[in-house]
Amino acid sequence: MLAMYLSIAVGTLTGLITKYVLDKKYIFAYRASSFADDGATFILYSVMGLATTLIFWGTELGFEFIFGTRWLRYLGAAIGLTIGYLVKYRLDKRFVFIKPP
Repeated sequence: MLAMYLSIAVGTLTGLITKYVLDKKYIFAYRASSFADDGATFILYSVMGLATTLIFWGTELGFEFIFGTRWLRYLGAAIGLTIGYLVKYRLDKRFVFIKPP
């Protein structure tokens, strides 16, 4: 059981770091001004990810609670993931990857 939780944590952290690097470079073309700036940006990016993950989980669990079928739970997950990524992009663009004037 511990191995499963460890693999979830390592996979989540690996995915978060990878997505941050790719978003920073290819989506927002953001260049941090210092190591401290990059660290602060990563923390803010992670917080925005937590907020949008709640949208994903909430939609998935809401569909499970309302409809009670696996298929509709998966549909809720897909809808929640889509909404979460759209919201995350907008939050990242507005608050995380801010280009200096």
